[in-house]
Amino acid sequence: MANAITLARIPLLVIVVLLLYLGNPWMQVATTPVVLILILMDTLDGMVARRRHEVGMLGSKLDIAVDRIVELVLWVVYAHLDLIPVAIPIIVIIRGELVDTVRSFSLVWGKTPFGMMRTRWGRRLVGSGVMRTTYGVAKGVAFCTLTLTLGLRRLWADTAGAIETWALAVSWIATALCIVRGAPVLVEAPTMLKDVDLLVEQQAAKR
Repeated sequence: MANAITLARIPLLVIVVLLLYLGNPWMQVATTPVVLILILMDTLDGMVARRRHEVGMLGSKLDIAVDRIVELVLWVVYAHLDLIPVAIPIIVIIRGELVDTVRSFSLVWGKTPFGMMRTRWGRRLVGSGVMRTTYGVAKGVAFCTLTLTLGLRRLWADTAGAIETWALAVSWIATALCIVRGAPVLVEAPTMLKDVDLLVEQQAAKR
């Protein structure tokens, strides 16, 4: 059930992108709550997984992959629509690729990507409820206000200006949080990857 909710975000994302590009101003404004639903589904699948005891490696990996797809596609689309500078998706993409590469080794220890963190400060920044919620809220507010700005630009330009300024500020805040949450993974990466090499050597010696 939880994985089905996670995967359902992809077709909904496609609908959102089509509305952003092809919809009239009123449709674009009306897309704002759809974007909110798209973001909230990331919380919903986690709640369902915990309640139904479906928490596992597959769900964890799938959740991160789909969340990354939604995040990157929306940042790129908003940049292409000239709502944010292209620097934001570039930063998010570079950070995402580096962090996800390190996280892919969590399978070696049989741990979830968040569970692989070793230091207390790393666990707090990467996997704590406060940080994950703060980052999620920042992204949600940024994506919703950017969507609203797109429609208002063609309806009420004066109103759109104020909202656009707010949307851009929150977008940079979300980008900063993205970097902060990824930093512990990269800092711990050398130690974790050395242990991977050691584990591989030990397994090879046993054969």
